Order: sequence, then structure tokens, then C-alpha cells
Amino acid sequence: MKYIRVIVSQTGGPGVMQLIEEELPVPGPGQVRIKVLAADVSFSDVNIRRGRYPGGPKPPFTPGYAMVGVVDQVGPDISAPEPGERVAALTFYGSYAQYICLPARELVPAPSQVDVAEAVSLVMNYVAAYQMLHRIAHLTRGQAALVHGAAGGVGTAFLELAQIGGLESYGTASKAKHQLVTRLGATPIDYRTEDFVKRIAALTGGAGVDAVFDPIGAAHLKLSVRAVRNGGTVVAFGFYEAANRGGTVLLDVLAQYLWLTLWSLPPRRKRVAFYDIRSTKKKHPEWFSDDLTALFDLLTAGKLRPVIAARLPLEDVVRAHQQVEAAEVQGKLILIPNPD
Repeated sequence: MKYIRVIVSQTGGPGVMQLIEEELPVPGPGQVRIKVLAADVSFSDVNIRRGRYPGGPKPPFTPGYAMVGVVDQVGPDISAPEPGERVAALTFYGSYAQYICLPARELVPAPSQVDVAEAVSLVMNYVAAYQMLHRIAHLTRGQAALVHGAAGGVGTAFLELAQIGGLESYGTASKAKHQLVTRLGATPIDYRTEDFVKRIAALTGGAGVDAVFDPIGAAHLKLSVRAVRNGGTVVAFGFYEAANRGGTVLLDVLAQYLWLTLWSLPPRRKRVAFYDIRSTKKKHPEWFSDDLTALFDLLTAGKLRPVIAARLPLEDVVRAHQQVEAAEVQGKLILIPNPD
């Protein structure tokens, strides 16, 4: 039996991705084979494809950071999960495929009664947003947060979770996306025409917010530090600026770290934290499964409604990456490798 997957044979633009057909993989010891029902399309996938993601795979490889699927076959030594069970996994790469073999220990049970596109949105975006809000910044009800890229996949997750947690939220986005930001309970700020530092100062009476979440990096982080109050937290979780200009991302991150560390010293005491879901999962594996399970419970109860921009077949993967790369997407694009 054959299956289809996306392959990147060399790093570069969206056109380097191709669909190939090959023999169905057989799960080895400790593995299960999963029929992929939904795969997340993220900006991390774009940077991995470009070859600008620290620690990313070398070509040839199949992209895909997160997936939700149903167990199709188990390895010789596996008793759970069983065939037919729905599961989720943070794969880092490999999910743009109709089938994938993964270690059973990496899987989290996923509810079968919810939409698969909404479910896969939680695996990376909502887990990351939840952990940054509550495990890194430790925000509590009544506090205020500024979210950059507020209309994107992670940004909309931030805003929805902030609303559930009773936080005051502000979000930078282009004017065309302000309606979405407002609908998710946040005050929109047009990053193209407004100085967000001055705008936050005006909105908070000069105090600043309790936390800023910044995926842009580089010089943008210096502005984010100015928007947070003394004693507050800046969480850097991306390097959009460095990746877009084709620079050395690791050197950029090091420069950010050295500069921002100075802001943690008296008298400002503005705490700076760098978040990466992979390293956090490795350091605290129980966090990922616990937090994703809690988020699945909220989704099942109807308390979360992830913003899905579109559900696309694998054949549209190039177009999906073009839209993400051009920042045209409001919410999430989801690939459906096995449409009914």
C-alpha cells in the first residue's frame, strides 16, 4: 500500500516542496503508525523549510510541526494506544503526510468528538501560549498583556486564553485584522501606523503592561521592553526579523540575550525570558501532556474556539506556505492529508 507525503529536497522558497508517493511505513519497536487527520501549518514550518530554524532537519525531510490523527497500526511491543484511538503529537517535522510512525510515548490522547482542525491548533499554538502566559510570565486575573502578531495562529491563541483567564490584553496587527483582534477581547494596535510603546503608555496610564509576548526579535525586543512595567516580564519566542533578513539566527538570539539581560538588573528589574516549546517539552515533559490535556478539555466543553482560516489538502501546501510567509492569514491554516 502506498501513501503520499510532502518532501523538501533542498532548502528554499515554497516551491521546493513536492508531493511524493511511496510504500507505507511499518512501525518499529516502541512505535505506532498514525493516519494523519490534520497537520498544523506554522511560521516555524516556513523557517524550517528555509533552513533558518536552529536545530532544524537537513534535506530531504517532510515538514510539519504538529498533528492529530488516528492510530492505524502498532509496533510489536505496544499495548497502548490501540488502533482506532485518536492521538496528538508535537512532531517538530514529519506531519505533512498521510501516515507517520511515531514513538508511542510521544502521543497524547485527543478527543474524538471535536473538529480535528481545531484540535491540532492546540498542539503547538495553544500549548505555547498557555505556557508562556501561566508557566513563564505567571500572569493572573486582572493583569495586562501585550501580544505581537495578535491575529496569527499563536496570537489568536494568546488572546482567547487571556480572555478566559481574565486578563486585559492588547494586540498589534495590521488594520485589516483589527476586527478579529477586537472579537477576541483585545484592544488592537496598528503596528504600521502607531508607536505601540506610546500607545501602551497611553492605554495604561503610563504604567506599562505586566507582560509582553514578542515573536519578532532583534531590535523589536528593545521596544517591547519599553512597553512593560518595571517588575514585569518580556517573553521572546521567535526570531521573525532575523529569519526574514536571512541573518545568522543564533548570533541574533545571543545578542538579544546579552542586551536584554541588562534590563533585568536594578533599578528596572524587567525580567526577560526566552521560550521555545521544544526545549520546554524536553525539560518539563509532563507540562506538555498536562497542558494539552487541559486545553483539550476546554475545547470539548466549548470554551475554546480556535480561529481556522482554511482547511486545505496536501496538494495546496505550496499555497499555504506562501500565505503564511506573506502574513496573509488570520488564525490557522490546517492541512487535511486524508480528506473523507
